[in-house]
Amino acid sequence: MSPAAPLSRRIEVGALLPGEAALTIAADVYLPDRLSSAPRVLFCLPGGAMNRGYFDLKGEGGFSFAAAMAARGFIVATLDHLGVGESSRPLDGHALTPDILTEANAIAMDAIRAELMSGSLTGRPLPMLRSIGVGHSMGAMLTAMQQARRPMHAGLVLLGFGTAGLAVALSPEEARYAGDPAGARAELVRLARLRSPDPYPLIQRSAQAREMFAGNTADPRGVEALKAARAGLLLTAGLFSMIPGSAAPECAAVGVPVFLGLGDRDIAGPPHAIPAAFTSSHDVTLLVLEMTGHAHFLFPSREHLFGRLARWCEDVPQER
Repeated sequence: MSPAAPLSRRIEVGALLPGEAALTIAADVYLPDRLSSAPRVLFCLPGGAMNRGYFDLKGEGGFSFAAAMAARGFIVATLDHLGVGESSRPLDGHALTPDILTEANAIAMDAIRAELMSGSLTGRPLPMLRSIGVGHSMGAMLTAMQQARRPMHAGLVLLGFGTAGLAVALSPEEARYAGDPAGARAELVRLARLRSPDPYPLIQRSAQAREMFAGNTADPRGVEALKAARAGLLLTAGLFSMIPGSAAPECAAVGVPVFLGLGDRDIAGPPHAIPAAFTSSHDVTLLVLEMTGHAHFLFPSREHLFGRLARWCEDVPQER
C-alpha cells in the first residue's frame, strides 16, 4: 500500500536562534482520496535519530503509517525537526532545545493547517478541520510539550513515550537532574556540550538500540525500510527526553484526550504506569502491543495499531 505522492512544503519559521538566518521546516502532506466534511489532519513528529520518513516507510509489507491513515480518510502531515532531514540545520545544533523545536514545529503546523482550512492545498476549504498531534519517542515528548504551551490539537497520539526517561543511558552528572525538570532545562545545553561536541551524533549499535527491533519479531523488510529514515540524533532534545521527569510538567498540563501506544518490549518504562503522568486529561487510552519493540511500525501488531488509532481519532471531539 502506497499513498499518493505527498505535497512537499518548506515553511519559514523565522530567525529563532541568535546569529542564524531564517530557518525552515520541511514537511510532506498526504491527502486521502476523499475528504470528509469534518476531516482530521494528523501532524506527525519523528523520534530521535529519525527523519519524517519514519511515518512513510517504503517497500512491500504495509509499514507506512501515512499510507495506512490516508487510506482511512485522514490527512497526514509529517515534519522534519530543525537539524534533521531536509529542515534547516543551524550552525550551533546544541542550541536546538525542546523549547526552540516546539516553537518551530508549532509555527509550521499553524501554517499548514491554515493552508488546509483555506483550501490552498486541497482546492477545497476545510473550515471544520480538526488537528491531532502524533509523535514517536522524542517526537512524542515534543508533541506533548508543544500542546502544553501552545494548545492547537484536539487530541494527542503519543507512541513509545513515557516520562520515565532512559536513566541507564545517562552519565552520573546527567542523572543528577532526574525528577528536576527546571534544573534539567537550565543545564541542558551545558550537559549536551559535555556529552558530545557533535550536536547531531549517529547512534551506535547497543542493547538499547536493539530493543527497537525486539529480537527477531520485527519484519526484516521493515528493518530494511527503516534505514532510509535514519538521521543523526538531535543531541540536546534527545538528552532531555532521557532524563526522567524532564517533561513531566508539560505532560501533566495536557488537557485533551491522549492515546498512548507502547510495545510490550518498548524502552519507555512500564506501560501501565505511563497514563498517570497525564493528570489534566479526562480521556487517556493505553494500548500495549504484544511482541512489539520501540519502532512499532516494523511489527505484525502494526495493523492492529493502525485500526485502533483510526477509530480513536474519529472519536476525538472538536476543541472546546
